[in-house]
Amino acid sequence: MPTPEPSSSARTPPSAAARYAVVFVLGLVVGVFALVVVLRALESRRDWQDHYPGALMRLYQAHMAGLQTAVDTGRCPSADSTAHLRALRLLSDDLEPAFPELRDHRGFSAHADAARRALDTALATPPSDCAELRVAVDAVGETCSGCHRDLR
Repeated sequence: MPTPEPSSSARTPPSAAARYAVVFVLGLVVGVFALVVVLRALESRRDWQDHYPGALMRLYQAHMAGLQTAVDTGRCPSADSTAHLRALRLLSDDLEPAFPELRDHRGFSAHADAARRALDTALATPPSDCAELRVAVDAVGETCSGCHRDLR
């Protein structure tokens, strides 16, 4: 009896490389899922005190960006700039509570006081045009830059 020739419709078993690729991709998917679960569990353990410093700095940046945009576009209405300056002044009161590990650091306190003084000066005579607002923004920005330069 003659041996039957393999037909073209007969299936060949998958190669070892294909099986390894499937296991590798499955391992990657499971690993990514486990990583997401672990990261979410770690994040859920953080409370408001962990987010406070970052949130304060983001708000500071947002108000400074609002002032900078007003200066850059040449639209500096006194009411808008005063609102940003007031918000920055209020946020400045939270610098020491937001960074309790730096509260007793003389350099940090000096920079925080300088920021408050610059904002108090700007609020004492609110900027009426873009040139005056530029001076106020530069003064506050310099206090921020000095603190970041000295304490980072």
